[in-house]
Amino acid sequence: MPGEVLLRAGEQGVVHVTLRHAGRLNAMSRAMWRQLRAVFEDIQGRGTAVRCVLVAGEGDAFCAGGDISEYPGFRFDAAALRDFHENDVWGGLSAMLECDAPVVAQISGACMGAGVEIASCCDIRIAGSSARFGAPIAKLGFPMAPREAQLVAAAVGDAVARQMLLEAATFSATDMQARGFLSRLVPDDAVAAEALASALRVAALAPEAARMNKQTFRALKQRQAQHSFAPDAMKTVANDVSDPYGYASSAEHREGIAAFLEKRQPLF
Repeated sequence: MPGEVLLRAGEQGVVHVTLRHAGRLNAMSRAMWRQLRAVFEDIQGRGTAVRCVLVAGEGDAFCAGGDISEYPGFRFDAAALRDFHENDVWGGLSAMLECDAPVVAQISGACMGAGVEIASCCDIRIAGSSARFGAPIAKLGFPMAPREAQLVAAAVGDAVARQMLLEAATFSATDMQARGFLSRLVPDDAVAAEALASALRVAALAPEAARMNKQTFRALKQRQAQHSFAPDAMKTVANDVSDPYGYASSAEHREGIAAFLEKRQPLF
């Protein structure tokens, strides 16, 4: 099964978005990225009927990253790799970023790679005490795509992003709260209730004001940053990096993914 992104209406204008990929800690498949985009475009189209969005992973994980079992099918061709990052992945993330409804992340367990990217698109992030964060893709022999790296660095901070990508460092929920990434940290058995309570508090307030605040935050980001998250402007980030997908057929890229799938240490 390629996994799925589910949309469910809840009470008081809260809608629930659930990342589900059984047996893979909700790792994002290509199909799931496309579904994420469709779900958030649907939400945006509903206007103030949606007061708040609650994003969670099914079970004991938020999202453990990308579905690496799919990678040999497209990652070693530069054009296919570009299409994956610029259309599938960024399509889903940009739909989240452009959503005017407030978005609350309910984070349990693994929040790695794609999970950190998705969480970075949320307005309020609430995590259980045992949640873990990182983007250890250096072990897989490839970098983070430019727009995704900028998104993560803006959310977690430059120093943390560099440790995640250069050291393959992982961080505890306590670490991430101290660095300002998490809004609240609660016991594992309380994270679902606290995230829902937060979403309901948002939903009880003026929906148009919330949407205008989201629009203002986006405008401020665009003015403060050298490059904004707006899709057209963000293209310049990729242009600043020489051939950002040229590594597709490299030996270390192939070795990193092969080693993961074969459950062994990579030889770089």
